[in-house]
Amino acid sequence: MSKVRFQGVTKRFGHFVALKDFSLDVADGEFISLLGPSGSGKTTTLNLLAGLIPMDEGEIYIDDRMVNALSPDKRDIAMVFQNYALYPHMTVFENLAFPLRAKGRRRPEAEIEAKIKDVAGVLGVGELLARYPKELSGGQQQRIALGRAMVRDPRVFLLDEPLSNLDARLRIRMRHDIKALHDRLASTIIYVTHDQAEAMTLSTRIVVFNHGELQQVGTPDEIYNRPANMFVANFVGEREINFLEGAVVESGGQSVFRGDGFEIGLGLRQGRFGAIKDRPIVLGIRAEGLVPVSDPAAHGVPATVAQTELIGPDLSICARIGGAELCCRADLKAPVGKGDMIRVSFLDDAIHLFDPATTATLARGRGRATADTTART
Repeated sequence: MSKVRFQGVTKRFGHFVALKDFSLDVADGEFISLLGPSGSGKTTTLNLLAGLIPMDEGEIYIDDRMVNALSPDKRDIAMVFQNYALYPHMTVFENLAFPLRAKGRRRPEAEIEAKIKDVAGVLGVGELLARYPKELSGGQQQRIALGRAMVRDPRVFLLDEPLSNLDARLRIRMRHDIKALHDRLASTIIYVTHDQAEAMTLSTRIVVFNHGELQQVGTPDEIYNRPANMFVANFVGEREINFLEGAVVESGGQSVFRGDGFEIGLGLRQGRFGAIKDRPIVLGIRAEGLVPVSDPAAHGVPATVAQTELIGPDLSICARIGGAELCCRADLKAPVGKGDMIRVSFLDDAIHLFDPATTATLARGRGRATADTTART
């Protein structure tokens, strides 16, 4: 397999900048997910690597060979599309054999048959070789599309939202299969998705885009637990992150985050927040970083339950603290209902502080919530 390098790559469509000064090194055998909302630049990046569209600036390398001027067929890559692109008039065997029978690449039929048998065995589709695409389920068609890429033994696999046409349960199964396939082949895969669950479960590293610009590159753990800015923090996660507006101030000898009607003790080393005190700050915390307690006399920020929602084994609680609203998770059996008074504690390592002007992460806290003794409203 191969490594890939993007160096200062820019692509414009008229006055619209689809990708701006993008650089990235992909190691041999990595599984890289390009993650972002629609129009963020991820598919443009994949198409530039594939040679399907020309770039305006920059260089792309596969191994140590610059491929800017090479046509797609000379780059030794294989692409799996969202719609599978299977030939409806060909059997599964013929679809798999097609790349091996192409002009200039044709192999002996015995070699083709052996290769297809091997790939079909890996994908578990050996019994489907005589069928036509219309006779296959969505998951089976996806496996055939993957198999057609695998038979070529390409340097790099490119997957463009390959699971988006499948139902939710089948997507989960196919994520498992693709991960197992990558572990077996040790192949270099670059995978485009807008589904953060796919990126989190499949990837060695995740590349997050927004408006054509790189936001952050990191492991799933880094992207989720140490987001570079507010966009990454809010885009990655099952639910939107809670953002609370306020400021870091000194109170009772410690640094606290003071919002509209509440205070959250940060409990960090003295001087840690010296450069960001007494100015607007945004505190971010995920639902799992909050602990709701039904006892209104317990420790934590006082809150009023605005809404509850059953989500499988958990109960999602939306509650108001002072002039803000946040969502947290509770045990399904928690005796909590709309209008109840509760207390919410903030887990030490789950607190993020952001600059509201630049949206960049300023600090990650180690603190706990405290009641606002001044009772601001």
